[in-house]
Amino acid sequence: MNDSRDFSWLDPVRTGLTGGTIAILVALVGMVGKFSERPIIEDVISLGQLLFLGITFLVAYNAVQHAVQTMPTQRSTWIISGVIAGTLSALMLALLVIIGGQVNLRSIFINASPQLYRVLTFEQPTASGIPLLLAMGAALGALAGLSFFLPPLIKRAVIWGVSMVLLLGMLGDQLLLILSNNDADDVLKGWLLASKGLTVSGTLITFLVAAGLNLLWNAQEKSVRQALDRRPAEQKRWLRWGLWLLLALLVIQLPAILGPYHSEVLNQVGIFLLLGLGLNIVVGFAGMLDLGYVAFYAIGAYTVGVLTSAERIGTFNFWAALPIAIILAVAAGVMLGIPVLRMRGDYLAIVTLGFGEIIQRLVLSDWLRPWLGGAQGVAAIPPIVIPFINLTKPDTPLFYLLSVSGPNKPQRLFYFILVACLLAAFIASRLKDSRLGRAWMAIREDEDVAEAMGIHLVSTKLMAFAVGAGLSGLSGVLFGAKIGSIYPNSFGLLISINILALIIVGGMGSIPGVLVGALALVGLPELLREFAEFRLLVYGAVLVFMMLNRPEGLIPDEAHKRELHDPMPDTLPDGEPEVVPIIST
Repeated sequence: MNDSRDFSWLDPVRTGLTGGTIAILVALVGMVGKFSERPIIEDVISLGQLLFLGITFLVAYNAVQHAVQTMPTQRSTWIISGVIAGTLSALMLALLVIIGGQVNLRSIFINASPQLYRVLTFEQPTASGIPLLLAMGAALGALAGLSFFLPPLIKRAVIWGVSMVLLLGMLGDQLLLILSNNDADDVLKGWLLASKGLTVSGTLITFLVAAGLNLLWNAQEKSVRQALDRRPAEQKRWLRWGLWLLLALLVIQLPAILGPYHSEVLNQVGIFLLLGLGLNIVVGFAGMLDLGYVAFYAIGAYTVGVLTSAERIGTFNFWAALPIAIILAVAAGVMLGIPVLRMRGDYLAIVTLGFGEIIQRLVLSDWLRPWLGGAQGVAAIPPIVIPFINLTKPDTPLFYLLSVSGPNKPQRLFYFILVACLLAAFIASRLKDSRLGRAWMAIREDEDVAEAMGIHLVSTKLMAFAVGAGLSGLSGVLFGAKIGSIYPNSFGLLISINILALIIVGGMGSIPGVLVGALALVGLPELLREFAEFRLLVYGAVLVFMMLNRPEGLIPDEAHKRELHDPMPDTLPDGEPEVVPIIST
């Protein structure tokens, strides 16, 4: 056990000063000022204020965590460490306000404006705002210390309640928009939701309901699961199918409930979900880092554009071009896989990155300009057309064609993307537990050992590249049909980085994790487009936080989670024979 010799009062001081520096950086790049335009609790606190207060709390929590690890019996030290770190972090911001009031910093830092100083002092005069800021820092530090006294059930419930308040506060206006589309905006407006953010009463209600439900579920989860396990198999099967049926009915009604704008957001999430499921096979299952994955996305989009656009070949319809685009993407995946079979790690990443850049340069080249349009791209891609049988209108033909276009295009296209995502998830889940999936995971763990155990590396790796490329090509086809025109700038390196980021955040090798990552890194930024200029900065901060605190992701794959948190012991107990796992192909 650690003792007090491992602890120094300089530790919370250094942590507080580091956190204050980070808070100043976040303020000076403009995030605090811009985020303050969106209130979380009406007339109480904005997202910008919550941003620097959140940094202060996390810094204090980190200092308290170090004190807990080094001095587990001296609980008063925990709170004092948190107060020191939180106060020093707030003090750094207070010094920024004081210096900014005396010296014009805007010649160097354009965001060091009086508006920023008002946000940092909670719209109070400097004389009273600075003591308030310091008091908030000390209070948050004390709360960070007291949080370690809470039982785990209470702590999880509080975290859940605060998370729901933050989420509903950020997206309250979006919820009101959805309700207004259904003539029901008066249901929540006024007592729970303001025009932007939550009301004070709504904040209390949201926190209490969310925390209470979480506490109730955590307390009763074991008994509920035991009661379900005691039921006959037939009842459990009917219950499971009933829940799936309810979920299916809800998903089918989503476009009508959400309206065009939010259906378009879901379509964007669906395309990145499809891309993530494909890349998850290559990176998450097989462990091959592919930074040129966007190339297959571009191949699918340009294939459907060239074959269906009246400006190019234009003799194919969507359904005829779809299999051709997928086949070409799969062929490109195999072509990429052949020369990189013996590469791994950073070398593989660099080669795949080069492949993605080559595809983009070919699209921009004069050589392929007559076909691909160069920088002008391919326009006039026709919408998807579906044959339908008329059973309700006697005055119209029995068979007719329904075009996925017009004002309702996002709602209609939603179902195509949904079917594609379900198909991709089904393929990924079946492959994961198959012999091929186990071979991929063996290669991910140790390629040399996998080969020694009889796994054919060439065919196994090529299959991963082919399946991943095929799903990427399918998403490119849907992207081209959704947009109606495609340009080279839509297929840059950042697309590959975004897909890889959502896999890391959601959970490497986890299919539900890809969905959560897509919602968090694609859906949420689409709903908060006023902060688009800070998207990459937030991506970087989220990735750093995840790698430090939850490297397995939000919904991790069980095998990957065990690898990170349950390492094998260095030595075996006396008399215990060593067990060597055998992987059969």
